[in-house]
Amino acid sequence: MLISVEGLDGAGKTTLVGALARELGAVVLREPGGVELSERIRAVVQDPGLDIDPRAEALLFAAARAQLVAEKLRDRDGPVILDRFTDSSLAYQGGGRELGVQDIQALNDFATHGLRPDRTLYLKLPPEQALARVSDPDRLETAGLAFFERVAAAYDALAEAEPDRFVILDATQPPDAVLADALSALR
Repeated sequence: MLISVEGLDGAGKTTLVGALARELGAVVLREPGGVELSERIRAVVQDPGLDIDPRAEALLFAAARAQLVAEKLRDRDGPVILDRFTDSSLAYQGGGRELGVQDIQALNDFATHGLRPDRTLYLKLPPEQALARVSDPDRLETAGLAFFERVAAAYDALAEAEPDRFVILDATQPPDAVLADALSALR
């Protein structure tokens, strides 16, 4: 099973991913990252000192994802939990950067050979609360409230469009409650 965990920065994705991995005995991969090339791209896209064109940003994320799929996901064995995957690009670049979800979907379908998670856990949190939780903001996290409102709206639209894949989790709850809800949804 391929499980992705999605949501705004500050929603608690990394906390949930770690707890799920312990509970399910799953391999965890982060995005962008997980393999050497993708980790290098991660350093670039997070660098607050760089001014990256939104289209270049989308292409960098897709390139990192393509390498991760080629090295780790194409022939996976056992459960894998992804700390972000294609839905992040659809929300952040498609919605937040206003590049269009359909165009970013086509780019990511190419990058991943159409690979999609079996289940996506969407940690829903109001943008104001998410930003308040971020302590050391990277380049994307400094984009402002209007950007994060567009990202949240894109995530909401994605979840509404694919209710069989997306599970919406209330990220305002304590981490243990979020974990319990996630495990219930996966069983």
